[in-house]
Amino acid sequence: MRLTLTFKTFFISLCILLIIPFSYLYGQEKIDLQLWEKAMKIHNEAIVVDTHCDTPMVMLERGLDIGKKSDKNDVDFVRMKEGGLDASFFAAFVSNRLDKKHPAKNALEMIDEIHQQVEKYPDLAEMAYSPRDIRDIHQKGKRAILIGMENGGPIEGSLRILRNFYRLGVRYITLTHNSNNDICDSSSDETAKWNGVSPFGKEVIKEMNRLGMLIDVSHISDKAFWDVLEVSEVPVFASHSCVRSICDSHRNLSDDMIKALAKKGGVIQITFYSGFLDEGFRQKSEEIRKKIAPEIKKLRETYKDNQEGYWDGVFKLWKKHSPPPIPIKKLMDHIDHVVKLVGVDYVGLGSDFDGAGSFPRGLEDVSGFPLITYHLLKRGYSETDIKKILGGNFLRVFEKASTH
Repeated sequence: MRLTLTFKTFFISLCILLIIPFSYLYGQEKIDLQLWEKAMKIHNEAIVVDTHCDTPMVMLERGLDIGKKSDKNDVDFVRMKEGGLDASFFAAFVSNRLDKKHPAKNALEMIDEIHQQVEKYPDLAEMAYSPRDIRDIHQKGKRAILIGMENGGPIEGSLRILRNFYRLGVRYITLTHNSNNDICDSSSDETAKWNGVSPFGKEVIKEMNRLGMLIDVSHISDKAFWDVLEVSEVPVFASHSCVRSICDSHRNLSDDMIKALAKKGGVIQITFYSGFLDEGFRQKSEEIRKKIAPEIKKLRETYKDNQEGYWDGVFKLWKKHSPPPIPIKKLMDHIDHVVKLVGVDYVGLGSDFDGAGSFPRGLEDVSGFPLITYHLLKRGYSETDIKKILGGNFLRVFEKASTH
């Protein structure tokens, strides 16, 4: 399968080379074909991992069949193959607004949908539960699908429910989302409830360590971040965050946080959302957010018991008003910053596809992943280091956590 992909890439590029000397357009970007061929060879050999996409939400709300290529969302098995994405964590996302309304049901329905769609296409994808599974499925030329839970609310204050989610395949939990919950405070909440991680949250962290379940520090407050590092006995990671010193969002990690994460052996998975990558885009987005706040409030009232309908409405509204796309250079700048700050072993990729409204040009959907490899090569990264960034660094952390 890998040989077939490599030959196909070579053949297409050769045809283009005969027509357009030394370069061609990838989207709106002029590409050096010789460098592109080298990048594609590296990309096809690497195990490419995306640690966060929200595809299950759109699978449920739109009845999306991800075994078929679609233009209605960002991710499906066909475009994953086209983009050389070998493994992806599908997020079982449940809004904090449902934390007191038995959110376990919502998470279980998403998990069931993930399993059903993977089982429907055994020639394209398989469920994965460990780093070894990812490697084995990669060798078969299929997509490895894993489950992460975005917001720990669905464990409903019960370590027994936590253990059952692990049995169903959940391999990481983003401890909260945009509001405080019973585990910890959120980076997006205006007031602290626990001043970090709650007493119950510390029990959750210890049990996740015991189970071999990864702890995700994206979305949590700064104080909660430091509490997690103190309590956890194994490396933790940020599934989809960026660098705060480049883009001053509360959702991003400060340089001190990135250093501490790396010191513990963890990894920051750089997300593709433009609002976390570019300060100008972030500021413009804040202006737009205030402008459309009344419409958001109306959507919240209309879909108060239907998070899928609410988020679908939010995404459509956002895309209508969103600033122009940013260049992929902005994403590469975040990777470069982490590498210069703590080294190449502590950075990876977590797209947030199907969960964010704007991505850099060329990365509008999952088929664009090779462009990242091309730009890493263009910036002088070695083949070994590129493979670490594409997935090797995360696999190291996953291995450490799952064998603790």
